[in-house]
Amino acid sequence: MASSIITLTAADGFTSSAYVSEPSGTPQGAIVVLQEIFGVNSHIRNVADGYAAAGYLAIAPSTFDRVARDIQLGYTPDDMTQGMRLKAAVEALPAPGVLQDIEAAVEYAARAGKVGVVGYCWGGLLVWRSAEKVRGLSAAVAYYGGGMTVGSEPSRKPAVSTMAHFGDQDAHISIESVKAFEQAHPEVEVHLYAANHGFNCDQRGSYNAGAAATALERSLYHFGKHVG
Repeated sequence: MASSIITLTAADGFTSSAYVSEPSGTPQGAIVVLQEIFGVNSHIRNVADGYAAAGYLAIAPSTFDRVARDIQLGYTPDDMTQGMRLKAAVEALPAPGVLQDIEAAVEYAARAGKVGVVGYCWGGLLVWRSAEKVRGLSAAVAYYGGGMTVGSEPSRKPAVSTMAHFGDQDAHISIESVKAFEQAHPEVEVHLYAANHGFNCDQRGSYNAGAAATALERSLYHFGKHVG
């Protein structure tokens, strides 16, 4: 496997950075990995490396670059506060905002074949929007997408096969909203785990190894079917 940092150019000319992890052999497709509110940090790079090890070209675009560059946070309360502030700044950008940078990542990734997208927390919400709005995708997987089950977000119509993972102990996403989302979207494969928000991240106290392993297995199956 080989990794590098590249520069992406969006449709509006904005340049952003992305972490790319390449498989040792010929890729069987590509996965765009969308960060949490902590930037393209060591955890997100590890996730990308995991998808590369599974045979995909993996690319993690920095979705904070339009408001602040080179952001790599940890998981302390101070990091959480800074991440929330940066996320709010990106969310406040005029449409299509950061979706342009995600689309640039998809266009880059398409050299490896079909492209899927996976995202965590805020990245899960961006996956949900991308499944409707971003061209060039073949599949989408959202992990505990904060906000995707409330407000106007559930009214979106995904254009690609979508899977969503949630934890039933998530203080940020109510089970009621997940159940309502599932009813509104029978076409989305929804999985609920006995786990907390952030259960996939082994650098957080909420990490749940069992839930993370099962969710990854399901995600790889989903991508194998629609991308690889």
